[in-house]
Amino acid sequence: MTTDDLLDRHRAVLPSWMPLYYDEPIEIVSGSGRRVTDAAGRSYLDFFGGVLTNMLGYDIAEVREAVERQLRTGVVHTSTLYLIREQVELAEKIARLSGIPDARVFFTNSGTEANEAALLVATNYRRSHQILAVRNSYHGRSYATMGITGHRGWSASALNPLQVSWLHSGDRLRGLLSRLDDDAHIDAAVEDLREVLATQSAGDVACLIAEPIQGVGGFTHAPDGLLGAWKKVLDESGILLISDEVQTGWGRTGEHFWGYQAHDVTPDLLTFAKGVGNGFALAGVVGRADVLNSVQAISFSTFGGNPISTAAGSAVLDYLLEHDLQANAARVGAILRDGLRAAAQRSAIVAEVRGKGLMLGVEFVQPGSREPDPAITARVFEECRRAGLLVGKGGLYGNVIRMGPPLTLTEEEAREGLGILVDAIGAAS
Repeated sequence: MTTDDLLDRHRAVLPSWMPLYYDEPIEIVSGSGRRVTDAAGRSYLDFFGGVLTNMLGYDIAEVREAVERQLRTGVVHTSTLYLIREQVELAEKIARLSGIPDARVFFTNSGTEANEAALLVATNYRRSHQILAVRNSYHGRSYATMGITGHRGWSASALNPLQVSWLHSGDRLRGLLSRLDDDAHIDAAVEDLREVLATQSAGDVACLIAEPIQGVGGFTHAPDGLLGAWKKVLDESGILLISDEVQTGWGRTGEHFWGYQAHDVTPDLLTFAKGVGNGFALAGVVGRADVLNSVQAISFSTFGGNPISTAAGSAVLDYLLEHDLQANAARVGAILRDGLRAAAQRSAIVAEVRGKGLMLGVEFVQPGSREPDPAITARVFEECRRAGLLVGKGGLYGNVIRMGPPLTLTEEEAREGLGILVDAIGAAS
């Protein structure tokens, strides 16, 4: 069967709003380490990891063996109405690593569901449906999470079950706060929060939800310390802080295990997903016991935290810690960041190279300006694929190349990918 046949069949049965990458979409049929192979036999170095999800890479023996052990028991699913040893063991590990005191963990299947669960908890705890969210954010594709997504391209419905008030994003290229230095930015953002609370809320806001680094938003982020400064204001009224760690968790930033730890703060709730399953459907929310236990009715997730996904997640987490992949993200990410910034100084189409660790973005603009240029971005994107490198796209204007390679990326592979990226930027200039 050819990829053309599969593409025609895809278009015949799947909705038009499901995007496919590349002018000529590819089918990935096998993978090993940080490389994948398509149906035509072409090999690629993967710098996007299934949207930051294949955190260890492909065909990891320890994860495969953990899943096979569970499969051999004959038990794939029981539901959370029964004790699940793998679920409890993984919850113990995540609670211990979360940094949240007396933590409880609720498992779901995706980041969207994790954020929905966090909203359920926060609104029950505070008895309010008022939410603070951040412009340029992305939190999921369900009804409520679309309502707190501050990114027009991903807000598929204007209908919203929540009352949402918006704070300024950490975009350092555009917007009212972009012209400020770090300290002034934080001061202005705190003033903005106080004004929003005074003018747009009824005084009993449930929570503020924020990504330490905005994923779909193009890996933009505010100065370190902002979440902590916001939390001091929130604490005056008992408003909860939710840190959306779906993309920033598990040491990806290199600096810390969680993105929130760069901000001198401990959130009341954090959500996780993507990398912890390394491709298996696994996500969840962690919070203080008094907060997470505040739901006043029965609730559970049929498949969330099932024996297969939690067996995989436990193996992933053990591998991550045993191999100190956070340190690897910092070391290898610096090779990419420094190399890209050097290339950016020679290019009129690169406005900014940003991010931390192995979570990096390159923003493209029309030469000599800050005007977003999605066409140039598309050329770089396609040129990378042609040369054997898979990257992602994002940003409010579709003009950011996003990279979230597996945390097992080697220095040699980083330099290989860097060379392809630099050449692609040169070809598009």
